[in-house]
Amino acid sequence: MKPGITVLIKGAGEMASGVAWRLFKSHFRVALTERPQPLAVRRAVSFCEDSYDGTKLVENVEAVRVSRPDEILAEWEKNRIPLIEDPEMTVLEALDPDVLIEATLSKRNTGIKITDAPLVIALGPGYEAGQDAHYVVETNRGHNLGRLYERGKAEPNTGEPGATGGFTHERVLRAPSDGVFETEYNLGQHINPGDIVARVGRDEVAAQIGGVLRGIIRSGTKVKRGLKIGDIDPRGEAGYVNTISEKARAIGGAVLETILRVYNI
Repeated sequence: MKPGITVLIKGAGEMASGVAWRLFKSHFRVALTERPQPLAVRRAVSFCEDSYDGTKLVENVEAVRVSRPDEILAEWEKNRIPLIEDPEMTVLEALDPDVLIEATLSKRNTGIKITDAPLVIALGPGYEAGQDAHYVVETNRGHNLGRLYERGKAEPNTGEPGATGGFTHERVLRAPSDGVFETEYNLGQHINPGDIVARVGRDEVAAQIGGVLRGIIRSGTKVKRGLKIGDIDPRGEAGYVNTISEKARAIGGAVLETILRVYNI
């Protein structure tokens, strides 16, 4: 691992996991924090799933849940990424990281400050480079995806999913009402237009397009109306389910570039 450089990532969802994977493969000491019972749509490539199972493998990189900050070093020595449930980021003081990455993609400032670490990087809208963080990374799909901002902000949230196979909002499954989400479908299953993929209470969730179920939240989860609960990939490639997306790889590359720039590696 890179000597003397420790990276703490707030969040362990799809994009945060893509960043963690890339930094880990580049030999940085990486640790993740998450909230209890995290919600991930692309569960196959989200390290936060180890909050339920104790361990999670993404493209042959393993994250392991720890309960205390003093257990982090032992996981690094085992060549694994430690993840601690710590929504208040109390581990920040104990770990004293060289790099702090805000990767929750909350689209708002979650309390991260530019003084929290020697290098603070925030992903997406909600942060201003030079004020809230040293750098902000563009997360909106398009020409500027992965761009680094030393001053200013990322593009505002459009509310429109990025296009995949020519489809945007049609590929996204959303909760039709408040209630408990239930599904009998599994990640990677083929979906036909009109299939009833899930239910929230008595309300059905029907697929608008056909393709492969690339993402679906855990059955039994309490949801609010409008929440993203699934993702159908119209390209129909089942292998994409278990691999990091091009967006996550681009964002991970931007974060890696930032660290290399600042630390002159």
